[in-house]
Amino acid sequence: MKIVVAVKRVIDYNVKIRVKSDGSGVDTGNVKMAMNPFDEIAVEEAIRLKEKGKASEVVAVTIGPAKATDILHNALAMGADRGLLVETDDKIEPLAAAKILMSIVIEEQADLVLVGKQAIDDDCNQTGQMLAGLLGWPQGTFASRLVVGEKTAGVSREIDGGSQVVALKMPCVITTDLGLNEPRYLSVPKIIAARKKPIETRSLANFPVDLTPRVKTISVGEPAPRQPGEILRSPIELAVRLKNDLGAL
Repeated sequence: MKIVVAVKRVIDYNVKIRVKSDGSGVDTGNVKMAMNPFDEIAVEEAIRLKEKGKASEVVAVTIGPAKATDILHNALAMGADRGLLVETDDKIEPLAAAKILMSIVIEEQADLVLVGKQAIDDDCNQTGQMLAGLLGWPQGTFASRLVVGEKTAGVSREIDGGSQVVALKMPCVITTDLGLNEPRYLSVPKIIAARKKPIETRSLANFPVDLTPRVKTISVGEPAPRQPGEILRSPIELAVRLKNDLGAL
């Protein structure tokens, strides 16, 4: 079984986001970048499946600038077999990303696609679902547990008020959620060794995909300052305040 894992380069989740002065977007200059945390979980799960003998090859794929090879090297250090970069400096929306990934998945003859449930930069939560739709494959989203057999995959997923277990016929697309696993620690020797491994780079021109933006960002702003709290000295005072506030709504 061959597994394709889609990963994305985003601002490190430990970094405080800065909004550009003109409100046109987020400032990424001189900011630490990293692999999207949900995609890191997908890579870890793919490698665990390979270690269990369920998979023969793990291919990590990303779409982005030349600098995005850093997250592919991290995927290789974790245990992925190959890295593939579709190089572009353009902003890629989820539908375009899904179409590019579809071409790669078909070419690689993958049996399973793993991808994080969403990217923390735009929180779209669309690429995995769109990819499954384009391929005509079953999909299991928000996976918190995964059991892969010869021809089926069992996915446990959290839903409102509980959890749901679905059985999917292979090949399929699965999006990973928190709780599925904890990505392994990367030692310095593994990181150094991975940086010596070649990464296949392809031009976006090799993929006949319409990149015309379908969504326009009007403005980006900082969150509103949190209002100071107020101390209420009795339950009666609280009840009166709630009544007044609800009445205003």
